[in-house]
Amino acid sequence: MVIKNVNLETVCGITSVLPDNQMPEIAFAGKSNVGKSSLINGLMNRKAYARTSAKPGKTQTINFYNINEELYLVDLPGYGYAKVSVKEKEQWGKLIERYLHGSKQLKAVFLLIDIRHDPSANDKLMYDWIVSQGFEPIIIATKLDKIKRSQIQKQLKAVKDGLKLLPGTTVIPFSAETKQGRDEIWELVEREFL
Repeated sequence: MVIKNVNLETVCGITSVLPDNQMPEIAFAGKSNVGKSSLINGLMNRKAYARTSAKPGKTQTINFYNINEELYLVDLPGYGYAKVSVKEKEQWGKLIERYLHGSKQLKAVFLLIDIRHDPSANDKLMYDWIVSQGFEPIIIATKLDKIKRSQIQKQLKAVKDGLKLLPGTTVIPFSAETKQGRDEIWELVEREFL
């Protein structure tokens, strides 16, 4: 996809009304600091449009990025961040749930998993929950540049086994540094959802 224009069109907090968009939406879920904002910046060919942070829990809203007036990339708040109060976690959970239930245009959910580690209990819960909502999540294994080439297959297997992926689930390794996986993600989005 050639990115002609990008616009952070809507930011939804806990009390916001979700937008009634007319274009397809592609959502990105994952635990805090897994690289959602970096992935979105990579997909949009922008350095720092989606705010990234070394501190987990930066994205606390649902952010709708309008791409070329064709589709929305939707950045969901990260889950599983320890330094946030239980009440806040619950509110974010409800916000994400309300979005996944309420969006009429949501076409796909990408679940980001850090390729360096086995999926956490929260990752597994999120995967199972997305599946239970009727979606077939596409797995993005992030931080690919942080492991040796020789470890890739072993780590991908750990991700697949750890999540107990449904047969046929797409898993795309991605590096925000080298942009490996970017074209594959766009090809999938254009082929399946536009």
